[in-house]
Amino acid sequence: MPSETLFEVASDTPESVVPEPSLISIVDDDKSFRDSMRRLLKSHGYAVAVFPSAAEFLASALLPVTACLVADIHMPVMTGVELYRHLIASGKAIPTILITAYPEEGAGQRMLSQGVDCYLHKPLEESVLMDCLRSAFGRHQTP
Repeated sequence: MPSETLFEVASDTPESVVPEPSLISIVDDDKSFRDSMRRLLKSHGYAVAVFPSAAEFLASALLPVTACLVADIHMPVMTGVELYRHLIASGKAIPTILITAYPEEGAGQRMLSQGVDCYLHKPLEESVLMDCLRSAFGRHQTP
């Protein structure tokens, strides 16, 4: 099966509007969610890469240039939480936003205490997601 990884940059957005760093990688096994997130983030001027699984993201040449990761918690084989922990353990701390359609009581606080930047519930509110991205980029920028 061919890889479904997509990488797009909003070409009609003036360069001065594009946030830096701008590559956001979306990892979610739900194609419709990946597509809608890609469109939304492109409309805000971000470069976006989408992956249907954690394994495809980890094998991607885009992993080292990913400025922020948005990952679904409930995915087969490797969950978003497992992906986050794997990245941390391997020294690749990427600002991470975890999302879920099935929130569990206390899970958000646990993940935030482990260093996740945001823990969001589907369906996502655009303004909340944008605030999380700005906050994640702001906390992780080097002077």
